[in-house]
Amino acid sequence: MQSHSKHIPDNAKVVLKIENLFKAFGENKVLNGFSLHLKEGENLVLMGRSGSGKSVMIKCLVGLIQPDSGLIEILGNNISKLEQKEMDELRTKIGFLFQGSALYDSMTVRENLEFPLRRHTKKIATREINELILETLDSVGLKHTVDLMPAELSGGMQRRIALARALILKPKIIIYDEPTTGLDPITSKEIIELMNDIQEKYQTSSLIITHDVDCARVVSNRVILLLDGVNYAEGTFEELTTSNDEKIKAFFK
Repeated sequence: MQSHSKHIPDNAKVVLKIENLFKAFGENKVLNGFSLHLKEGENLVLMGRSGSGKSVMIKCLVGLIQPDSGLIEILGNNISKLEQKEMDELRTKIGFLFQGSALYDSMTVRENLEFPLRRHTKKIATREINELILETLDSVGLKHTVDLMPAELSGGMQRRIALARALILKPKIIIYDEPTTGLDPITSKEIIELMNDIQEKYQTSSLIITHDVDCARVVSNRVILLLDGVNYAEGTFEELTTSNDEKIKAFFK
């Protein structure tokens, strides 16, 4: 697989901004002044070891936990200043691919994709819902699975359906949480290529949290390394992998 070459202009609009984020649980300082900027149309990869604070950062981003201090701005909105209704509205502009796919087992593929549409869009015609579901499934190559149950799908297919569900509201930003975890190498490669296709087709801005060096190499326009609660280093994949810094080298072994 080739590494990603799409150029994001320096003056591209920032769609997600985290500045000087701190979060501690008792004595455990998880985020220690962490910052990142995600630009419009960019695939930004965040790498960090287990327990480095990636999950805590995501929970702060989507408003599930409150940071101790720092700024989080999504699509120009300072999320600490939003009412619950405004936060719910903002969440419809963010697609989220959960680590374990998180499909509803008791629902068909169609019902899984219908769920966010019915929840977040008022007065949408059934015909329009069906068209959207089939169009979105088509974009992940799984139109034929529309009436199957998640249990009838392979792990890779479940991940694609979860991605279709993240895309169905046509979000401006997609957050991928370990998109290739638990998948075999061939399926991982397919998911990675699909992520690049989606960036091209939908012009999404994506924050991709991963341990997977191959994934980082192929999808990233830029990579950030989270270490000791801070943005320890950032740059293109090539810049970071040719660094002489031993702490940076350790990420790519």
